[in-house]
Amino acid sequence: MASQDWFDKDFYKVLGVDKTASDAELKKTYRKLARQYHPDSNPGDAAAEARFKEISEAYSVLSDKEQRQEYDQVRAMGSGARFTAGGPGAQGVFGGMFGGGGGQRVRFGQPGNGRGGASGFEDILGGMFGGGGGFGQSNGGYRGFGGPTKGANVTASTTLDFATAIAGDTVKLAQGNGRTVNVRIPAGVADGQKIRLRGRGQPSPDGGEAGDLVVTVSVRKHPVFERDGLNLRVDVPVTFAEAALGATIQVPTLGGEPVKLRVALGTPSGRVLRVKGRGVTTKKGTGDLLATVQVAVPSHLTDKQREAVEALAAALPDEDPREDLLAKARG
Repeated sequence: MASQDWFDKDFYKVLGVDKTASDAELKKTYRKLARQYHPDSNPGDAAAEARFKEISEAYSVLSDKEQRQEYDQVRAMGSGARFTAGGPGAQGVFGGMFGGGGGQRVRFGQPGNGRGGASGFEDILGGMFGGGGGFGQSNGGYRGFGGPTKGANVTASTTLDFATAIAGDTVKLAQGNGRTVNVRIPAGVADGQKIRLRGRGQPSPDGGEAGDLVVTVSVRKHPVFERDGLNLRVDVPVTFAEAALGATIQVPTLGGEPVKLRVALGTPSGRVLRVKGRGVTTKKGTGDLLATVQVAVPSHLTDKQREAVEALAAALPDEDPREDLLAKARG
């Protein structure tokens, strides 16, 4: 900050504290004002943002022991004093105070920068607005007066086989610079899910936190299984005789040996049989395998087979299985 600004700005007045205010009093007052005028609390309010910058600037100087001492010395000379850069008078008066070099500027940075000052904006506003290494939004939004900006995120995509997505794997992705990065795909990743690798994106342009690598996962369809949340679904064909008389059948599992299931006598098409614990496993839990019974109807019958079916139909009760459906439809 130019020392001329220090003549013109009354930081104590900006914060509304006395010149003898203690560090604790400064901190308490700043907390209150920062919470009131922070841009996150006043979205789109330019006046609040300007006020927030003023109080941040004031606290940045007054919370640092050395800067506050220098500021008090400059202010003690009187607000009417003026000087220009490079002039011998300016260097003579301010050279020792500001370390030489014409004396027209002093360093202005956030507290907690290693100069022995107060704890800094991060400590004060970290919990207040969810910051961690800067107050404000962590996704590259408002980060406070003079704070570093986060690097840009980098997006990528990968396509996995169905079984690989369920089991999890580590894949290599090529970056724009020709290098590869290993990405751990967690077990049970879903189609369209995004995986974020923090700090693997573009570097910050001003020394801040690097951006993230965001990988979108696509999952190929499986010829047999379909995912339903944490459950896996599979259609299992059975013959008319198996459905009518009951049977024990084999049902495939993903990545394992088939399991045996009992089809009860008179099982209709569409009934779901459940195999516990043979679905998708993630941190949220493990699903089941849901086997849907589909009665397979033969498309070609010999004369002898047709006669047998006709004999069965004649022997069955004379009833219409659609009678209840039609009655409900008529209301």
